[in-house]
Amino acid sequence: MKRVYLDYAATTPMHPEVIEYMSRLHAGVFGNPSSIHACGQEARKYVEEARTSVAKLIGAQPEEIYFTSGGTESDNWALQGIALANKSRGNHIITSTVEHHAIHETLHFLVQQGFSVTEVPVDKYGMVDPDAVKKAITPKTILISIMHSNNEVGTLQPIDEISRIAREAAICLHTDGVQSVGHVPVDVKHLGVDLLSSSAHKFYGPKGVGILYIRQGIKIIPLIYGGAQERNLRAGTENVPAIAGMGKAAEIALKEMDAEGLRLTVLRDKLIKGIMEKIEHNRLNGHPARRLPNNVNFSLEFVEGEATCLHLDMTGICVATGSACSSESMEASHVLLAMGLPPETARASLRLTSGKWTTEADIDYVLDVLPKVVNRLRSISPLARKK
Repeated sequence: MKRVYLDYAATTPMHPEVIEYMSRLHAGVFGNPSSIHACGQEARKYVEEARTSVAKLIGAQPEEIYFTSGGTESDNWALQGIALANKSRGNHIITSTVEHHAIHETLHFLVQQGFSVTEVPVDKYGMVDPDAVKKAITPKTILISIMHSNNEVGTLQPIDEISRIAREAAICLHTDGVQSVGHVPVDVKHLGVDLLSSSAHKFYGPKGVGILYIRQGIKIIPLIYGGAQERNLRAGTENVPAIAGMGKAAEIALKEMDAEGLRLTVLRDKLIKGIMEKIEHNRLNGHPARRLPNNVNFSLEFVEGEATCLHLDMTGICVATGSACSSESMEASHVLLAMGLPPETARASLRLTSGKWTTEADIDYVLDVLPKVVNRLRSISPLARKK
């Protein structure tokens, strides 16, 4: 059976160069980077080389990069670390209605600790209005957290505009860049952000490692306490092969991102055009132009997205109904509901995200199979009979 993987937003396969690089380290570099002897300092060298590579990818300084276990930890640390370090100044945080669960759930925790949260709405494309952020600011606002790109519908947010508003009000700005870094240009200085989260497994690196960029001078406290690793801000012995793997993935991304982005944009637009032409009663979710180059999200009405996903899997096509973090839930996507879709349309969504090993033949195969699957499901759907 032909296998087509179109769920790169959930996770990417590791790049062969990353696998080879990490394998060498697993076999021969076992020292603790905190040790002062030769074995420890050899391991330290790989950690610092990776720090430099990741910094180059996002336009930061190496000393502004802190390694974590992934995007979820980075988001937790950014929100909790800033909120608790600055609670004497205020207790108000601004975010959007379409953030990742790692943001929303952390903010729910902070509300229980006495903080207040304002969720600004989005338009029909999932876009945040910078003016809405500005209007939400109060004298007690200490943090704004708006994602760089949406993990479900791919919409790119106007972070540079929001950062100007944050700077004028002397408020810290965090952005969740997990879906963006390694796929589209992300320069923290140009964006004007104070903190940025990223995760290696989203751009062909290993799982279990990520970073939090913290601009020099930002007041933040640790999330994890213990030893003096990561300049006393993130305790725990470093996972040297994984960190090195993230560094190698960052090097490759910096070299290949522009050309790969153009290639994936062509495939994305072909898939969008084909679905619109071959399947009736469709709705493209997300911004038509300001979106990630690999993201396609459609609501195919009168069928459940879950059923479509499962039937496609039986033909060898791997796609998603939304975020991988909520794939076990039968509830409609909070992102699509926030964009104004009715629940039945939101539950009909399908997310198809391409990547490095996606070919034009893969897209052709999907465009041949998907209409047949949808037509078959609609023929037995009570929703379709009511239309």
